[in-house]
Amino acid sequence: MPDPVRLPYSQLDQLPDRDPEETAEWRESLDAVTKAAGPHRAAYLMRRTLEQSGLALPQLLESDYLNTIPTAAEPAVPGDEAMEARIAAWNRWNAAAMVSRGAKYGVGGHIATFASAAWLYETGFNHFFRGKEDSATGGSGDQLYIQGHAAPGIYARAFLDGRLTEDHLDHFRREAGGKGLPSYPHPRRLPWLWEFPTVSMGLGPLSAIYQARFNRYLTHRGIKDVSDSHVWAFLGDGEMDEPESTAALALASREGLDNLTFVINCNLQRLDGPVRANFKIVQELEAQFRGAGWNVVKTLWGTAWDELFRLDTTGALARRLRAVPDAQFQTYATRDAAYIRDHFFGAEPALVEMARLLSDDKILECFHLSRGGHESRKVYAAYKAAVEHKGAPTVILAQTVKGFTLGKGFESKNANHQMKKLSVEEFKAMRDLLELPISDSDFTDGQVPYGHPGADSPEVRYLQERRAELGGPAPARRSHPLAPLPAPADKAFAAFDKGSGNQSVATTMAFVRLVKDLIRDKQTGKRWVPIVPDEARTFGMESLFPSLGIYSPKGQTYEPVDRDQLMYYKEAKDGQILNEGITEAGSMADFIAAATAYATHGETMIPFYIFYSMFGWQRTADQMWQLGDQLGKGFLVGATAGRTTLTGEGLQHADGHSPMIASTNPAALTYDPAFAYEVAAIVKDGLRRMYGETAPGEDPNVFYYLTVYNEPMPQPAKPAGVDEGIVRGLYRFNTAATAGISVPANAPGIQLLASGTAIHWALKAQQLLAEEWGVAADVWSATSWTELRRDAMAADEATLRGEQRTPYVREALSGVETPVLAVSDYMRQVPDQIAQWVEQDYSSLGADGFGLSDTRDAARRHFGVDAESLVVAALAQLARRGDVQASAVKEARDRYGF
Repeated sequence: MPDPVRLPYSQLDQLPDRDPEETAEWRESLDAVTKAAGPHRAAYLMRRTLEQSGLALPQLLESDYLNTIPTAAEPAVPGDEAMEARIAAWNRWNAAAMVSRGAKYGVGGHIATFASAAWLYETGFNHFFRGKEDSATGGSGDQLYIQGHAAPGIYARAFLDGRLTEDHLDHFRREAGGKGLPSYPHPRRLPWLWEFPTVSMGLGPLSAIYQARFNRYLTHRGIKDVSDSHVWAFLGDGEMDEPESTAALALASREGLDNLTFVINCNLQRLDGPVRANFKIVQELEAQFRGAGWNVVKTLWGTAWDELFRLDTTGALARRLRAVPDAQFQTYATRDAAYIRDHFFGAEPALVEMARLLSDDKILECFHLSRGGHESRKVYAAYKAAVEHKGAPTVILAQTVKGFTLGKGFESKNANHQMKKLSVEEFKAMRDLLELPISDSDFTDGQVPYGHPGADSPEVRYLQERRAELGGPAPARRSHPLAPLPAPADKAFAAFDKGSGNQSVATTMAFVRLVKDLIRDKQTGKRWVPIVPDEARTFGMESLFPSLGIYSPKGQTYEPVDRDQLMYYKEAKDGQILNEGITEAGSMADFIAAATAYATHGETMIPFYIFYSMFGWQRTADQMWQLGDQLGKGFLVGATAGRTTLTGEGLQHADGHSPMIASTNPAALTYDPAFAYEVAAIVKDGLRRMYGETAPGEDPNVFYYLTVYNEPMPQPAKPAGVDEGIVRGLYRFNTAATAGISVPANAPGIQLLASGTAIHWALKAQQLLAEEWGVAADVWSATSWTELRRDAMAADEATLRGEQRTPYVREALSGVETPVLAVSDYMRQVPDQIAQWVEQDYSSLGADGFGLSDTRDAARRHFGVDAESLVVAALAQLARRGDVQASAVKEARDRYGF
């Protein structure tokens, strides 16, 4: 009869057992322990033996629902714990008061998150988080990714240390007047305080990983040694459901990012209810992070639980804690001792006996109050273990109560995330609990007062002394300007002015060639950060591999298969290229870290991230908003762009809308250049604006989005005097006469405005209109529909202020009496952005709808944007005006096979 306990097979069956008899003896010993003392005792003996033997065996993915660091092993907390408790009490009070006072304006706010996480922040601010004045970090300090909903607590601390006033707090979420505080960490709205926008949940953890990785990149490349900077990401357990939250865990462990710590506030609640109602989120996260190779520190129970664990001689308590689902444990935090005795301790006889030894007060203290995340000593031990751990990142799973200290109406209630204020009586109860010197008379007209011990109080002096020792205020963003980067030599840009002659060159290749030349610049070349998501060969970037190297913290530990080729795959510890694999989100996180290094580290970097245009704004637009919020600079390049230009790839690859999405981001300057010299002119001006000398009124905190194409075309020479038009968004490329096309002197005329690759269809249409229909067409290159629109909107706003200003698009087209027909390789909404400011008769064509697989010619005919379609549309527009015979439209349709 087979042994019912033994698995039917084992991996070890593949290995010879040199001593089966010894193996059997070990098995029999464990069987005897299991029969005599139970399987839990046998498992305990095995774990104890493995821990003390130092054997290199695979780690368990889950451990018991206990603290990783026993109380006896906790280091003493330096400083004055009582003083730190008073500081934390003031911050708790003012965070709640600020949100409650704002409730009368209906602006909302979140109270419960910081209430649960207060000690997670206070312990860091008092002992760990280094500021920008810390010499060991070269002025970089630590990078703090604050949980967005905890922002009121950070404002409260800044109020206590004198960086904010009561007036600031009273303008929480009231920003229109210019002195308000943004609802969440928004660097663009409060650039001296916030470094990282985090409330779009999931982006904080992803960005923190790539920030820690980028710190290593800067160090290994010799740009700046930031090896002493530490990245701290504060997250919610509910936030970990976002795919981005865990998308890069393996990267962090693979590259040994021990400069990174995640602190996950496990209050077991998300916005509507329990995070894992029928399961245990802490155990799930522990397994997930351990499986990814992270060091895991669980800080679950406060000191009050020590007595219970000492009584747990059978392991029954540990088993019960591991078995109770989160939603039930949340209920225990709100119920009386009798309920807990019956429901929790009544599950096993051994627990019933234990409960008899406990008073009701002890039970309530443990189940209502005592969580590891609420005790500075526990949190300090976890943080110290994290910063001292080497070789892997650390995650701290800190258990707390959501709404802690806010009273029975808040603590552990499912609805507490949506609760925006406390009553006066609830505040008074909170005051008594926190032992704050606030009198009843301070509550005037039913409004809760702010509390402050005084600018020269022991609390404020202590807080400021601790921060001075750690390198100054935190969080804080570097706000002083850096010296402009010297402009690269004109040679790199001028190389495109003469055109390509008979050679066909795609604008994607032109951009890559331009950057390759710019990276050779002796002064600024090292500051370029090429980023690509495993598509470098698609974009013709493989030539950069051997010259720049692909960044790898381990260098190249193997001989590449193509080592004997000129453009072999070269990885290097000081490599310049960030090739992220198949992850647009990871690549964007790289870009954000590089684009904001001027503020984070005081080092100006010039990132360019090149990607399939369809998989940029459509897939990672939320990160583009994060980039704009964080005041990032650099070049996003949507390559293989257009709905009809990427042959054969089909619906999911055919980009007909990225310029439209990009136009919604105020920080994005969106360009759709047609020619190589336009690419060069735009990049040159972008370098000036973002990194050099800005013109009056220009915002340097912008980024550029360029769409470039994979369709090889002859590149014309640059006409004279077009640079301003290229940058501002529109210029006349040619007329029928300058193109050498013969038309009658009194020929009807039309203006063809085209962007990107569509200009080639317009040029062909120009020739057909002249040769076959006697129409004179001028061709205009619309390098940026969005910038034309923004300029026109600014002119409208100036008019409302009583100023006289003409939109550039109207100025450029002034004197033109013929109609305008606009086209691009995108949906009609893209060129239609400027329609209301064009005084001439205006119409447009575009590639609306889903993409499809076919040849370029067939796709363009399908969408009605090819040269012949332009001719028909132009004739129809002219026929409506009476400039050509109406019959010409039908004749053209028949001639071209429509």
